[in-house]
Amino acid sequence: MSKHVHKSALFIGLTFLVNWSLAQLFFTLGGWWHTPAGMAMGALYMLVPMAVTILVQKGIYSEPICEPLGVSFRPNRWFLIAWMLPPVVAFATFGVSLLLPGVEYSPQMQGIVERFESMLPPDQVQQLKEQMDRTPVAFLGAVLLGGLSAGVTVNAAAGFGEELGWRGLLQRELAFLGFWRSSVFIGFIWGLWHAPLILQGHNYPQHRVAGVLMMTVWCMLLAPIFSYIRVKAQSVIAAAIIHGTLNATYGLAIVFVRGGSDLTTGVTGLPGFIVLAVVILILWLHDRDLLGHDRMEQTNPVRAS
Repeated sequence: MSKHVHKSALFIGLTFLVNWSLAQLFFTLGGWWHTPAGMAMGALYMLVPMAVTILVQKGIYSEPICEPLGVSFRPNRWFLIAWMLPPVVAFATFGVSLLLPGVEYSPQMQGIVERFESMLPPDQVQQLKEQMDRTPVAFLGAVLLGGLSAGVTVNAAAGFGEELGWRGLLQRELAFLGFWRSSVFIGFIWGLWHAPLILQGHNYPQHRVAGVLMMTVWCMLLAPIFSYIRVKAQSVIAAAIIHGTLNATYGLAIVFVRGGSDLTTGVTGLPGFIVLAVVILILWLHDRDLLGHDRMEQTNPVRAS
């Protein structure tokens, strides 16, 4: 157990050191999150956990990477579930959002404009409005199809940069804690890891400080779902797919709503929290053998079904 704890602590420490230093340097030099440079920095930020994983796993401990950490491209139905679940979560979040006070249905898709007005320059916001005004249905379809396409390609590649660390190395090394405790702990660490970006307006531009807490809770809710997908698929690639597709389709939840705030709308807001809690309950009902007990078979994962 001491080796697992030491290895986990080394990975977490190095990852936070590199990522937080990178963010500090970028923003100190005048970088702004909602710019092309900010997007490039965000992509680089996501690749750091993978680089640290390779350093720790191969460079320091001289252990193989692919098989122990679940780098397997052998598909099964859990790959498909990982791909299709994020848009389902987004549309369900849209429905839950309408139940909250101050949030209403907007067929003119004002919600996505309201959200991006605080993120994008005025000219880009105007272009977004014009695209939606011309072909609102086509715009929604493009967001969905584009998100699904990106979710299994470029976004999955970026997601793999994180997932090799969180659901690859860290989930394996913390398996002795059991499924729930390891998932919640990884989610907590994962959420805090985002803190420098959240404070600069990522996901919660209206509530940057409160957003750090919200992001941490959100990641703690996501972590059991990602961990479950990783175990059932026997592959960290499936975790990368759900991660990438979620990042690419979360905007579907706010397209047809207006009002509220970044705390009360969207997948990363309160409605998303509710939907993720329901997903966890469904997974628990589907597989009480794994989720009904505080254990996790990571060295010899359960067979995909």
